[in-house]
Amino acid sequence: MLNWAGMLPFVLITTFTPGPNNISSASMGMLYGYRKSLPFLMGIVSGFFMVMLLSGTLSQTLVELLPSFEIILRVVGAIYIGWLAYETLRSSYDFELTGQPPLTFWRGFLMQLLNVKAIFYGMTLYSNFLHPLSGRVDWLLLSAVCLAGLGWCSVTVWTLFGTVIHRYLKKPVLRKAVNIALAGLLLYTAVEISGVLELI
Repeated sequence: MLNWAGMLPFVLITTFTPGPNNISSASMGMLYGYRKSLPFLMGIVSGFFMVMLLSGTLSQTLVELLPSFEIILRVVGAIYIGWLAYETLRSSYDFELTGQPPLTFWRGFLMQLLNVKAIFYGMTLYSNFLHPLSGRVDWLLLSAVCLAGLGWCSVTVWTLFGTVIHRYLKKPVLRKAVNIALAGLLLYTAVEISGVLELI
Protein backbone atom coordinates (compact mmCIF):
# COMPACT_ATOMS: atom_id res chain seq x y z
CA MET A 1 0.00 0.00 0.00
CA LEU A 2 1.33 3.41 -0.98
CA ASN A 3 0.91 6.37 1.35
CA TRP A 4 -0.91 8.58 -1.14
CA ALA A 5 -1.98 11.16 1.48
CA GLY A 6 1.61 11.93 2.35
CA MET A 7 3.12 11.33 -1.08
CA LEU A 8 0.93 13.50 -3.32
CA PRO A 9 1.49 16.83 -1.52
CA PHE A 10 5.21 16.11 -1.36
CA VAL A 11 5.49 15.19 -5.05
CA LEU A 12 3.35 18.05 -6.36
CA ILE A 13 4.80 20.79 -4.17
CA THR A 14 8.40 19.69 -4.61
CA THR A 15 7.95 19.39 -8.37
CA PHE A 16 6.22 22.72 -8.95
CA THR A 17 7.90 25.02 -6.41
CA PRO A 18 11.07 27.01 -7.23
CA GLY A 19 14.25 25.02 -7.62
CA PRO A 20 17.15 24.89 -10.09
CA ASN A 21 15.04 23.29 -12.82
CA ASN A 22 12.01 25.55 -12.54
CA ILE A 23 13.95 28.76 -12.07
CA SER A 24 16.27 28.13 -15.02
CA SER A 25 13.28 27.09 -17.17
CA ALA A 26 11.40 30.28 -16.31
CA SER A 27 14.50 32.31 -17.14
CA MET A 28 14.86 30.56 -20.50
CA GLY A 29 11.19 31.19 -21.32
CA MET A 30 11.45 34.87 -20.43
CA LEU A 31 14.65 35.42 -22.41
CA TYR A 32 14.31 33.12 -25.44
CA GLY A 33 10.74 31.82 -25.66
CA TYR A 34 9.40 28.29 -25.40
CA ARG A 35 10.68 26.90 -28.72
CA LYS A 36 14.33 27.82 -28.12
CA SER A 37 14.02 26.47 -24.57
CA LEU A 38 12.86 22.99 -25.68
CA PRO A 39 16.33 21.34 -25.96
CA PHE A 40 17.18 22.49 -22.45
CA LEU A 41 13.82 21.29 -21.08
CA MET A 42 14.27 17.88 -22.72
CA GLY A 43 17.72 17.64 -21.15
CA ILE A 44 16.30 18.43 -17.72
CA VAL A 45 13.59 15.77 -18.00
CA SER A 46 15.96 13.11 -19.39
CA GLY A 47 18.47 13.72 -16.61
CA PHE A 48 15.70 13.78 -14.02
CA PHE A 49 14.47 10.39 -15.27
CA MET A 50 17.96 8.94 -14.78
CA VAL A 51 18.22 10.40 -11.28
CA MET A 52 14.86 8.84 -10.33
CA LEU A 53 15.97 5.42 -11.63
CA LEU A 54 19.23 5.61 -9.71
CA SER A 55 17.46 6.83 -6.55
CA GLY A 56 14.98 3.96 -6.66
CA THR A 57 17.71 1.38 -7.19
CA LEU A 58 20.00 2.82 -4.52
CA SER A 59 17.31 3.18 -1.85
CA GLN A 60 16.16 -0.41 -2.42
CA THR A 61 19.74 -1.69 -2.19
CA LEU A 62 20.39 0.18 1.05
CA VAL A 63 17.22 -1.16 2.69
CA GLU A 64 17.97 -4.73 1.58
CA LEU A 65 21.55 -4.63 2.86
CA LEU A 66 20.63 -2.92 6.11
CA PRO A 67 16.90 -3.11 6.99
CA SER A 68 17.31 -0.70 9.92
CA PHE A 69 18.52 1.89 7.39
CA GLU A 70 14.86 2.47 6.48
CA ILE A 71 14.36 4.28 9.81
CA ILE A 72 17.38 6.48 9.09
CA LEU A 73 16.03 7.28 5.62
CA ARG A 74 12.65 8.21 7.11
CA VAL A 75 14.23 10.61 9.59
CA VAL A 76 16.59 12.12 7.00
CA GLY A 77 13.66 12.42 4.58
CA ALA A 78 11.54 14.20 7.18
CA ILE A 79 14.38 16.62 7.97
CA TYR A 80 14.94 17.27 4.26
CA ILE A 81 11.25 18.00 3.66
CA GLY A 82 11.25 20.28 6.70
CA TRP A 83 14.19 22.15 5.16
CA LEU A 84 12.27 22.40 1.86
CA ALA A 85 9.34 23.91 3.79
CA TYR A 86 11.68 26.52 5.26
CA GLU A 87 13.16 27.31 1.85
CA THR A 88 9.68 27.51 0.33
CA LEU A 89 8.63 29.95 3.05
CA ARG A 90 11.46 32.31 2.09
CA SER A 91 11.20 31.88 -1.71
CA SER A 92 11.46 35.17 -3.57
CA TYR A 93 10.70 33.79 -7.07
CA ASP A 94 13.58 35.84 -8.44
CA PHE A 95 14.62 34.01 -11.59
CA GLU A 96 15.96 36.63 -13.95
CA LEU A 97 19.11 35.55 -15.79
CA THR A 98 20.36 38.20 -18.21
CA GLY A 99 23.12 38.10 -20.79
CA GLN A 100 23.16 34.29 -20.95
CA PRO A 101 23.02 32.27 -24.21
CA PRO A 102 20.28 29.62 -24.59
CA LEU A 103 21.14 26.55 -22.53
CA THR A 104 21.58 23.22 -24.36
CA PHE A 105 20.19 19.70 -23.92
CA TRP A 106 23.39 18.49 -22.27
CA ARG A 107 23.47 21.44 -19.90
CA GLY A 108 20.00 20.48 -18.71
CA PHE A 109 20.89 16.78 -18.50
CA LEU A 110 24.16 17.24 -16.60
CA MET A 111 22.57 19.80 -14.29
CA GLN A 112 20.47 16.98 -12.82
CA LEU A 113 23.54 15.05 -11.70
CA LEU A 114 24.50 18.08 -9.59
CA ASN A 115 20.95 19.02 -8.59
CA VAL A 116 20.92 18.31 -4.86
CA LYS A 117 17.19 18.99 -4.68
CA ALA A 118 16.45 16.31 -7.32
CA ILE A 119 18.79 13.75 -5.73
CA PHE A 120 17.39 14.18 -2.21
CA TYR A 121 13.87 14.27 -3.65
CA GLY A 122 14.40 10.93 -5.40
CA MET A 123 15.99 9.26 -2.38
CA THR A 124 13.28 10.56 -0.05
CA LEU A 125 10.48 9.58 -2.41
CA TYR A 126 11.67 6.03 -3.09
CA SER A 127 12.79 5.23 0.44
CA ASN A 128 9.69 6.60 2.19
CA PHE A 129 6.81 6.39 -0.28
CA LEU A 130 7.66 4.14 -3.23
CA HIS A 131 9.77 1.47 -1.54
CA PRO A 132 7.20 -1.28 -2.38
CA LEU A 133 7.89 -0.59 -6.08
CA SER A 134 11.68 -0.50 -5.91
CA GLY A 135 12.11 -4.28 -6.07
CA ARG A 136 10.27 -4.49 -9.41
CA VAL A 137 12.11 -3.23 -12.48
CA ASP A 138 8.89 -2.66 -14.45
CA TRP A 139 7.26 -0.63 -11.66
CA LEU A 140 10.48 1.27 -11.04
CA LEU A 141 10.66 2.23 -14.72
CA LEU A 142 6.98 3.20 -14.80
CA SER A 143 7.29 5.35 -11.68
CA ALA A 144 10.40 7.09 -13.08
CA VAL A 145 8.56 7.77 -16.36
CA CYS A 146 5.55 9.21 -14.47
CA LEU A 147 7.79 11.40 -12.30
CA ALA A 148 9.70 12.61 -15.36
CA GLY A 149 6.37 13.35 -17.06
CA LEU A 150 5.29 15.41 -14.07
CA GLY A 151 8.67 17.16 -14.19
CA TRP A 152 8.03 17.96 -17.87
CA CYS A 153 4.69 19.54 -16.92
CA SER A 154 6.42 21.62 -14.27
CA VAL A 155 9.25 23.00 -16.40
CA THR A 156 6.81 23.65 -19.25
CA VAL A 157 4.50 25.64 -16.97
CA TRP A 158 7.40 27.63 -15.56
CA THR A 159 8.74 28.29 -19.06
CA LEU A 160 5.41 29.37 -20.57
CA PHE A 161 4.19 31.41 -17.64
CA GLY A 162 7.49 32.64 -16.23
CA THR A 163 6.71 36.28 -16.92
CA VAL A 164 3.22 36.06 -15.40
CA ILE A 165 4.44 34.17 -12.33
CA HIS A 166 7.25 36.67 -11.92
CA ARG A 167 4.90 39.65 -12.18
CA TYR A 168 2.27 38.45 -9.70
CA LEU A 169 4.53 36.79 -7.14
CA LYS A 170 6.50 40.02 -6.82
CA LYS A 171 3.56 41.24 -4.70
CA PRO A 172 4.69 40.61 -1.09
CA VAL A 173 1.24 39.74 0.33
CA LEU A 174 0.39 37.19 -2.37
CA ARG A 175 3.88 35.68 -2.31
CA LYS A 176 3.76 35.30 1.47
CA ALA A 177 0.32 33.65 1.37
CA VAL A 178 1.41 31.17 -1.33
CA ASN A 179 4.65 30.38 0.50
CA ILE A 180 2.89 29.79 3.85
CA ALA A 181 0.33 27.45 2.26
CA LEU A 182 2.97 25.41 0.43
CA ALA A 183 5.31 25.29 3.44
CA GLY A 184 2.44 24.07 5.62
CA LEU A 185 1.69 21.20 3.25
CA LEU A 186 5.36 20.23 3.18
CA LEU A 187 5.51 20.22 6.98
CA TYR A 188 2.47 17.94 7.04
CA THR A 189 4.32 15.57 4.69
CA ALA A 190 7.44 15.68 6.90
CA VAL A 191 5.39 14.70 9.97
CA GLU A 192 3.60 12.00 7.95
CA ILE A 193 6.78 10.18 6.89
CA SER A 194 8.63 10.67 10.17
CA GLY A 195 6.33 8.16 11.88
CA VAL A 196 5.46 10.57 14.69
CA LEU A 197 1.73 10.25 14.01
CA GLU A 198 1.97 6.47 14.46
CA LEU A 199 3.32 6.98 17.99
CA ILE A 200 0.48 9.28 19.06
